[in-house]
Amino acid sequence: MTDTTRRSALRRGAVALLLLGAAPAFATTARAAEEKPTTRLFKVVTVKDEIVIGLDTAELTEIGGADAGAVASALKHNGTLTAWQYAVKKAQNGDLQQAPLRKVGLIASDSLRVEPLTTPLAVLPHE
Repeated sequence: MTDTTRRSALRRGAVALLLLGAAPAFATTARAAEEKPTTRLFKVVTVKDEIVIGLDTAELTEIGGADAGAVASALKHNGTLTAWQYAVKKAQNGDLQQAPLRKVGLIASDSLRVEPLTTPLAVLPHE
């Protein structure tokens, strides 16, 4: 084997070892992202005011859906719904984010509308 061939083989081996060493880190990051509960935000509008609430994956599964219609239907069917109210706050690094403010109880009303809320801000999970 020539020196050039040997160096080339060593380089390929080093690259393969680096990739193999990094694979567990990538897998851990991907697994953590999959396991993280996601919180969906909804705007609840009445004739008097509006608030933003957040429901996580487990709560949405419990009410039977992940869209605004499922939230409105659960509220109408049950008469009440407990959820976390969300508000914009500043993170320690100065970025704005949607964060849980307090737990609130919603009471069904004839003049109630539930809308999905999309935001460019990071949404923090609640308890």
